[in-house]
Amino acid sequence: MNYISLEEAEQQVIEDFSSFDEWLDKYEYLIDLGKNLEPYPEEKKTSDKLIKGCQSKVWLDYEMKDGRLYFSADSDALITKGIISLLVSVYSSRTPSEILSSDFSFIEKIGLKENLSLTRANGLVSMIETIKRVAAENA
Repeated sequence: MNYISLEEAEQQVIEDFSSFDEWLDKYEYLIDLGKNLEPYPEEKKTSDKLIKGCQSKVWLDYEMKDGRLYFSADSDALITKGIISLLVSVYSSRTPSEILSSDFSFIEKIGLKENLSLTRANGLVSMIETIKRVAAENA
């Protein structure tokens, strides 16, 4: 696996999103990201894996291996699944300290939060807080 730094991964997301002029195209891109998310086992769709504060159902699970966190996730809504897929692609395989040192500013740089409905934006914040909490618990 080619390892790229967290900063490089965040920059790649910014570049990917900047290639689209319209937000409709960016939503389509998010939906495509969600479609490419690794399948999430039905037996892991339990209440303890649900992210609180999301309007749609979002499940997040993780495994700690060799000092790195590996996330898996799913959602019952297309755009939300794309959002969690984006976060998983950037933060999976990182050390807890890498995640905790991230300011997640690439989210603002791509304009995601302000182009979501209020409930989806709140869900995005809940997803980020959950990833940070998992990193803190495993640091």
